[in-house]
Amino acid sequence: MSNAFEQFGVPGDLVATLAQFDITEPTPIQAATLPDSLAGRDILGRGRTGSGKTYAFLLPLVARLMEGADARKGGSQRQSKRPRALILAPTRELVLQIDAALAPLAEVAGLRTRTVFGGVGQNPQVQAIKAGVDIVVACPGRLEDLIQQGACDLGAVQITILDEADHMADLGFLPAVRRLLDKTPAGGQRMLFSATLDAGVNVLVKRFLVDPKTHEADSAQSPVSAMDHHVLHIEHQHRVQVLVDLASAPGRTVVFTRTKHGAKALARQLNIKGVPTVELHGNLGQNARTRNMDAFHSGKATTLVATDIAARGIHVDDVALVIHADPPAEHKAYLHRSGRTARAGAAGTVITLMTDQQVRDVRDLTRAAGIKPTTTKVTGPNHEILRELAPGERVLVAGGMGVSAEEPAATRGGGNRGRRSGGGGGGARGGNAGARSGGRGTASAPKSASSDGSGRPRRSRSGAPAAKGAAGSGSGGSHSAASFSGRRGR
Repeated sequence: MSNAFEQFGVPGDLVATLAQFDITEPTPIQAATLPDSLAGRDILGRGRTGSGKTYAFLLPLVARLMEGADARKGGSQRQSKRPRALILAPTRELVLQIDAALAPLAEVAGLRTRTVFGGVGQNPQVQAIKAGVDIVVACPGRLEDLIQQGACDLGAVQITILDEADHMADLGFLPAVRRLLDKTPAGGQRMLFSATLDAGVNVLVKRFLVDPKTHEADSAQSPVSAMDHHVLHIEHQHRVQVLVDLASAPGRTVVFTRTKHGAKALARQLNIKGVPTVELHGNLGQNARTRNMDAFHSGKATTLVATDIAARGIHVDDVALVIHADPPAEHKAYLHRSGRTARAGAAGTVITLMTDQQVRDVRDLTRAAGIKPTTTKVTGPNHEILRELAPGERVLVAGGMGVSAEEPAATRGGGNRGRRSGGGGGGARGGNAGARSGGRGTASAPKSASSDGSGRPRRSRSGAPAAKGAAGSGSGGSHSAASFSGRRGR
């Protein structure tokens, strides 16, 4: 059976690797960019997170490095401290997830990768680069540190990729990005991917891309049509109770707060109420971030409470519900937060909690985002709209994530993989492809405690290996807590 990727000239070994994970049809951004990127042209790609842009740049990257020398037959051009390709991303989580998607492709091509970011010891990174790697996937800050120490040299980089360039601009990384790009050879191929093209991103395009081919698919605002947007007008004292009701329904839930303190406090409250919850914010060390995301991916935790650090680049399959517990400060953040659901063609539900004091802000926010949400006055935690938005049996687990067990909470109730996958019963939230479908039996008594960091590989829904810990080493570099990115090649 013919694979659509072959029509674009993707090497057969890479096509076969994707097919192992049921990835056979390119997404729009992949189909648009692959002819030019495989030909070595500079690319300016506009596509939201979840549109498939990761494989849009990984496939040509690996294919073109394979062309240069077949590492599997001893033809590698690998040099000490001098990688042949560079991928820059704004956050550790995105670096790890790019590397997880890259790992199977790099393995079949005989390429060696290495992740580089702060928050962990640098010695494994230094030693790996010294031994020679083909591809470095990095956050700008730590990579600059290693270059200044003489541990890395970008003079041999043939291909440079900037992912989430607009988010780099938002985080103030553009000066560092410019310094790093200045250290790469001017004649190399460069690909820049961004959801939006703000002024700072345009500066990079004009300075570093040569006659770029521009392609756009699934822009930042495109996912809104695939989502149901709701605003729940609540009294502040009902906030936690409403969140417990919504988050204890079947399915994965991501809850956003404005502050790190707010995320930590809300995660604790949800756990106390019996919703297995983990947190993600800038006050967490890398090991804690990886451990928490591992728990969320595996289903041990069913709710993630996060700041805007998770608004981009966090790839989790089957997130059916996104809740803005605190409305974001501006509309771009709303769109990126909401993009954690309705990914790769699936549907999803987005809920914004609004108090009397926030009415004007939320009205301005949704207007700027180009959406018209359904607003409902909610008088208490038992309001019928909550069951409509998040159908299914509510299940609370004693102690929340404070209860360690030998298996995810889902299996303890006799359900399918993941705590909320359900064993039959209630219907899915409107059109959500079953992501929240089904009720299931109540959880049994907790079993003996065990560590979630055993290092044994798990399998994702797509059948691919789940990632390893953040400080991994070896020829494949460091792997993420994320799964291989699912059927649509996110």
